[in-house]
Amino acid sequence: MDSLFAGRRVLVVSTNYAPEHAGIGPYSTQTAEHLAACGAEVHVLTGMPHYPAWRVDEAYRGRWRVRELRHGVHLHRRRHYVPPRQTALLRALYESSFLAHGSLAPPPVRPDIVLSQMPSLAGGVIGGRIARRHRVPHVVVVQDLMGAAAAQSGITGGSRAASLASRVEAAVLGSASLIGVVHETFVKRVKAMGITAPRIRTVPNWTHVAAATGDRHLVRARLGWQPDEVVVLHSGNMGLKQGLEVLIETARIAAGAGRRIRVVLMGDGSRRAHLERLAEGLPNLDLLPPADEQDFPDVLAAADVLVVTQRASVVDMSLPSKLTSYFAAGRPVVASVAPESGTALEVHRSGAGLVVAPEDPAALHGAVHLLGRDRERSAALGARGPAYVAERLSRTAGLGRVTALLAEALKA
Repeated sequence: MDSLFAGRRVLVVSTNYAPEHAGIGPYSTQTAEHLAACGAEVHVLTGMPHYPAWRVDEAYRGRWRVRELRHGVHLHRRRHYVPPRQTALLRALYESSFLAHGSLAPPPVRPDIVLSQMPSLAGGVIGGRIARRHRVPHVVVVQDLMGAAAAQSGITGGSRAASLASRVEAAVLGSASLIGVVHETFVKRVKAMGITAPRIRTVPNWTHVAAATGDRHLVRARLGWQPDEVVVLHSGNMGLKQGLEVLIETARIAAGAGRRIRVVLMGDGSRRAHLERLAEGLPNLDLLPPADEQDFPDVLAAADVLVVTQRASVVDMSLPSKLTSYFAAGRPVVASVAPESGTALEVHRSGAGLVVAPEDPAALHGAVHLLGRDRERSAALGARGPAYVAERLSRTAGLGRVTALLAEALKA
């Protein structure tokens, strides 16, 4: 299959790319670099690095356009608005600014195929336009569904924006050659947009982090985590849809009960300042900045329980990318999510954790306390994560699925 891409020009459109090492950025980056390694000339139209902090990286502030060559991939960065907080209006400004700048200054290449990473509606629109202009296939990989996200995430003004976002999303997907979705729970909603099943493929994300290499006890000591504490870690974006208030209340319950449970929120995002205010005075809750890429696997492995949370309304619009990293860390996962969500399905399928009711701190505290007492069960659940990664979520398998999707579009 590699020979199919030799000498081909591939354009990837994604608002997120390295040096971002959380969320969608690592998948855009590894896909582009893999295609370059297959012999393709790969160009990426992307934004300035800003996720998960929702602040432009200092190295890129004040820059209008940037061209880079990174690991064999030609990057074309375009400045865009980055909202300090998440509302439907500010999200619209984010999308429209990238759409305007990316449309006015597209990469000066004629691609043989275009790959758009959504949830960025702007990226999907730009990718579709470029593909039509050059009469080449347009493949879309759906990481999040923006119309459903606007309705389910709790974003201010989301209910009014959901209809418009869904219409734009349906137009982009309707004109695409092939569509990849990262979880099968997305398929029903994509079909409801009028997309026929023969154009939809399931292309799960993969584990993009390296295995832990540090001494677990030394890492815990460096972070100030005591040997007798049950450390519950949430890593990643601190946004609306995560509903991280449930973890603040879980820490409050544990402190009131006198239990040695420490809740750690590691990351950044639009709700961080809000969470800091809620956590004031809690002795058993830490808010840490994102770990760097090299340290990240060791920090995950140093925790006792890894937690993923979502608002109860989040069902079929998103699958947290952190899950793949959690499974690789070999620690049990507790998911405080809707039972019918893709996240719940993945945790059940992996056998690597427990699912509890969303937005229910008592249920979350109970699950953590249970795993803290039952170390044998905790170890057994944790061991299932790396096994699940090997069975289903390896980088080789994940990149192979995306490559096969592009190859199919090229051959059609």
